Amino acid sequence: MTVRVSLIAPALTAGLRAAAFDDAGPVELPPAGLGPLRLAASVRVVGSPSGRCRATAEALGAGEVVTEPALAGCAMGRWRGRRLDELTAEEPESVAAWLADPGAAPHGGETLRELRARVGRWLDELGGAETVCVFAEPDVVRAAVAHALGGPEEVFWRLDVRPLHRVELSGRAGRWNVRLGAPLS
Repeated sequence: MTVRVSLIAPALTAGLRAAAFDDAGPVELPPAGLGPLRLAASVRVVGSPSGRCRATAEALGAGEVVTEPALAGCAMGRWRGRRLDELTAEEPESVAAWLADPGAAPHGGETLRELRARVGRWLDELGGAETVCVFAEPDVVRAAVAHALGGPEEVFWRLDVRPLHRVELSGRAGRWNVRLGAPLS
């Protein structure tokens, strides 16, 4: 049976605009606004535990969103709340290692390899003819797409996930198709 998953990247926040490892702050929807999303009653809506994913889902009128811990963004350890430019100036070797090695976690949090495995397990456990709408952080969307394509670990940084755009996956564990960058409607 085919599973359909729409992954929606949340709206920007001031923290994200500043390249900070934090989801704090109000979401920045486009001036004209979006929403409400048109979702069939049978669509299950789930989301990352992040504040901006919840706020985006609410702003788009997605209805009841079930929080899914497996869809949390990468745990950034002691880097949480810090800006990338600050960290690059203070810890250039650590930032370079994190960007180059999916198994590195110089921040004391989760590795990108662990993130991808966690998100991949969640995807592969979906079953039946289910349709799921997911509000997830960009790193979770990247991890899901990399898993779905079966790409090498390095592909993670080559995927550009835009705010308020959707990525659609269809298939089942072991065989997924990907549609990238669909605007919300």
